[in-house]
Amino acid sequence: MANLSGSWLGTYWQEGIPTRFEATLVQSGNSLSGSILDDSDLGEAQVAGEVIGRSVGFNKRYLTTSPHPVNYTGTVSEDENSMQGTWKVGSYTGTWEAHRGGDDLMAELQNQLTKQLSVTGAGSR
Repeated sequence: MANLSGSWLGTYWQEGIPTRFEATLVQSGNSLSGSILDDSDLGEAQVAGEVIGRSVGFNKRYLTTSPHPVNYTGTVSEDENSMQGTWKVGSYTGTWEAHRGGDDLMAELQNQLTKQLSVTGAGSR
């Protein structure tokens, strides 16, 4: 079973328009809880759901605006560092994806920058 506890950075699409979000998830057994902060006027939401194998499903309920929960379903990658799927609220649907946040992303960015500098430096000799 995947372990989704930690910080996540993601995007969901509604009518082709992307919205970024930050999530902090806590997993205990199959139960999943946490919070999400959307980079929009919708603000903060609470999360409750479950993880079964590499499948994830949760409801996101906004604290301030919409009274309707958003239902997310998806699949976790084999390395447990990304997940993607679909969301639905009422008649609206869309897709979403998320990647682990934190130190691992900074290390990956540093590696990419180092590779780019090496290639650029080698070409200018």
